[in-house]
Amino acid sequence: MLFLTRWFGVTGSDAERSPAREEANIEQIVERVLLMQANAAAQQHRPLRRGTHAKGICARAEFEVFDVAVGRNRGLAARLARGMFATPGVYPALVRFANADSKVNRDFKADVRSLSFSVDLTRDGAAAPGANGDRQDFSLQNATTLPINDAPAFLATMKLLTASNPAAGLWSLPFRDKLRVLRTLVLAQLQARQKIKPYQLLRYWSTVPFRHGPVDVVKHSATPSLGNPARALRRSNPNALQDELIRHLGEDSKMSSFDIGLQFLDADRMTYWGKRRDANFWIENASVEWNEAEAPFHTVARLTLLSKSDFRPDAGEAAYFDVTGNTTPDSMPLGSINRARRYGEVASRKARMRAGGTSAP
Repeated sequence: MLFLTRWFGVTGSDAERSPAREEANIEQIVERVLLMQANAAAQQHRPLRRGTHAKGICARAEFEVFDVAVGRNRGLAARLARGMFATPGVYPALVRFANADSKVNRDFKADVRSLSFSVDLTRDGAAAPGANGDRQDFSLQNATTLPINDAPAFLATMKLLTASNPAAGLWSLPFRDKLRVLRTLVLAQLQARQKIKPYQLLRYWSTVPFRHGPVDVVKHSATPSLGNPARALRRSNPNALQDELIRHLGEDSKMSSFDIGLQFLDADRMTYWGKRRDANFWIENASVEWNEAEAPFHTVARLTLLSKSDFRPDAGEAAYFDVTGNTTPDSMPLGSINRARRYGEVASRKARMRAGGTSAP
């Protein structure tokens, strides 16, 4: 089966990946990200917003790191207790729930939803024990994988999305890039066609891998707690998701929370179409799922929203999340799509801040 999926961009070995091509792709990706961001603003006659996840809402939260040794064998506890998860503690956090699209759409338009959050690891002006930094950012969405597999697929897809004529844009792509785009669009449509539920009832995944200490690689997940309060969404309300979260934060006595889990990359246990692959296969192919039956998540923390803490729209627009810039060497994002998207995200943020008259952080 890998022989077939390889035609659609899934890479089976490092020999099929070209660092030189990836570097050249990144320059073009940045140009296309900025173009898509500008096009979305012009088409909707609005100021520049984020290049993706344009419509969202921010609030404050509390991030509690558990004692990972409780109820676990010593070997697993040692693997989990890395970086900010090495020492139990409670930290302030900033969260943003959003729709993935680059345009500001009504909330009942089919889309992927995201949860981004930033944990403030400082205590009395200094980094907390085990943190090795002042802040750590996370970015998750309510799908287990990214539909865009790697940098070549990213660029090919962006060329199509920014083409003035989509049919001509698709036709102009090389044959292999056409297949990459086709696979990306099919996966994206499947992910977007989920039942629309309040943000606080969704489960979110990081979709891409991160370092976890000097040896291990993990993905993150945020699972909603049973009993998170929510009311039915009104389809007549174009801002139903945002308004329901604001209502929840302002009215409910119990605040929603999410269990934060880590999923280890265990290449000797994980399979793709029945066969084991090396670690780089799982790191470099962002569209390939890590089966939870083979690599389960382990709960290490809890994220809890704070009552009456939603941000004003202008304050929410000023907030940003950067999983590469706000991290440590032991928790860096990995893989082709991460190496590519960081440059586009930074360029998009700088453009947005300049347009709003704010200096980019």
